[in-house]
Formats: sequence, structure tokens, C-alpha cells
Amino acid sequence: MQLKSRGHRYLLVKDDAFAWLKRRPARSIHAVVTDPPYGILEYTATELLKRRNGVGGIWRLPQNYDGYDRMPMPRFTVLAPSDHEKIRHFHANLALLLHRVLVPGGHVLMASQNLFCHVVVTSFVAAGFELRGQIARVVQTLRGGDRPKFAHKKFRGVSVMPRVCWEPWLIFRKPCEGLVKDNLTRWQTGALRRPETGTPFTDLIRCGPARGEERALAPHPSLKPQRLMRQLVHAALPLGKGLVLDPFMGSGATIAAAESLGYRSIGIEVSDEYFRLARKVTPKLAALRENEQNGAPQRVEASRARSKTRGQKKEPSLLQ
Repeated sequence: MQLKSRGHRYLLVKDDAFAWLKRRPARSIHAVVTDPPYGILEYTATELLKRRNGVGGIWRLPQNYDGYDRMPMPRFTVLAPSDHEKIRHFHANLALLLHRVLVPGGHVLMASQNLFCHVVVTSFVAAGFELRGQIARVVQTLRGGDRPKFAHKKFRGVSVMPRVCWEPWLIFRKPCEGLVKDNLTRWQTGALRRPETGTPFTDLIRCGPARGEERALAPHPSLKPQRLMRQLVHAALPLGKGLVLDPFMGSGATIAAAESLGYRSIGIEVSDEYFRLARKVTPKLAALRENEQNGAPQRVEASRARSKTRGQKKEPSLLQ
């Protein structure tokens, strides 16, 4: 059973992403921007219950740091070999399904994790995608950099892993039909859209975590800030036309970014809890605007956001 919630330019679907992608017509999506569940296990009911109860499991529950509560984060180093095989199988199937529904030249911008990048790249290239690089999101984290467990005093000058200071976003493209200029003419895809400044879209984005009102609106464990998502979604449609998909939308950050830009989008979410959250907060996230001084989103009047679409030609149905 599917539960749909319509917005001005978006469609939210309560469904399993893989099942939905199998039913979706071929060559009907122009770009994918998503943050999939990389550990596969971290969003199972069992692990989410442990997280809520403060037990831990795959979720690392850090202590308070300098007077601040730190957000739990998945501990990918605890995964067994069988879990790594599940991750490989997950992305191999996902790549094949995305390749089918994307139009030629369509891009996939996907949040990744340093320990699993090689698995994702191998799966997507094997499915027929071109690797077009990766975006480094510079973000200060408290992941990694720890001393040896149970021996932190003995080996004070040692870090088991480097402290993570950036987040990789992988860029894949379904091969174009002919030259890029031909593909842009026929499918409106094949390249990345430049920022409004006219400068090239770069592979380095400095953007901290979602905080303040944005975090309060959407308390999802993996919420990505609008300041980041709007840059990525803007780049995904080179001519500003087409349909953006997030098959693992969580609280709807990708969909909110698309809505704020005037793009059409579809979000898929299998969790009842997060689907209800996305229905509630997507229009509120879309109505936030960035404060040019510090990058913190602030509310913008809905009428102002809607004014972008006045006089524009009506887009095709999201179900087409």
C-alpha cells in the first residue's frame, strides 16, 4: 500500500524504494540526490530502538563534550564480513534499478562513507554508470581519531583512525546519447548546473551540520542541512528542468531543497515514522532561507517562495 502526499511540486511516497523503482517507468527520472542507509543495519527497527533507549548497538552514543550533547552516529567499524556483503548486494541492486529509471545523461549524487566508497563505486560502474568524481563536503565531526579502546592512557600519542573532517558525495552519470550538447537538447541532462554566480560547480563544499531551527524541525539522525542540499540539487538539473528523485528521503531534506528551487521531485520512504515526519516538515524546510552572514537557515514567507513559479509553463505530472 502506498500513501502519497502532494505538495506544489513534489510527491512523497510511503513505500520500499526497491519495489517502487521496479514499478517506475524506464527513462522517467532526470537526477537522483540521496543519502542511503550505508550500514544497512542502522535503520532497522531493532537498532533504532537501541538508539532511542541509549543502549547503543551499531549506534555510537558519545558522551557530552564541552557541555554539549553529541548526536549518536553509526559505528561502521563494528560490521561483520556478512554485513559488508549485504552492503555490496544493496548497492549492486540499487545501481541497476537507478540506471533503468534515469534518462540518458542523468546524474546520481550520493552521500557516501570513507570506509565504503570502493564498494559503491564498483557496484555503480558495473551497472553501467560513469564515475564523474566526488564532492568533498568539509564538515567538522567527532568521528574517528580515538585512542585504542581500553588502552587510551597507555597509548596517548596514538589514533586508531584519522579524525574525519570531510564527507564524500559520489557523482555518477548514466552515459549520454551522443555528445553532451545533443543529450542536453534531447533529455536536458548530461552536465551539472553552474551556481547563479556563473562560476563552475566545484567539488568542494564547506558546510557544517544542520543546527538550530532546522534541526528542531526535523530531528532525523542523518539530517543534511538545506545549505548543502540546495547546492547539490541545484547542480543536478543542468537546465533547471526535469524530475529529481530521492529514494531514501528520510525527513525530506532533498525534497525540501528541490521545492525551494522550484524543481519537481519525488521522495520515497519506507519508515512510517520518518514518512510522517517528512510530510510534516518538508514544506517548513523548503520555506527556510539562508542568512548570508552565517549560513544559518531562516524562515521565508510561503508567498515569496511561491512567486518563483508564477508565469512558468506547467510541468508534466509527477506520476508520468
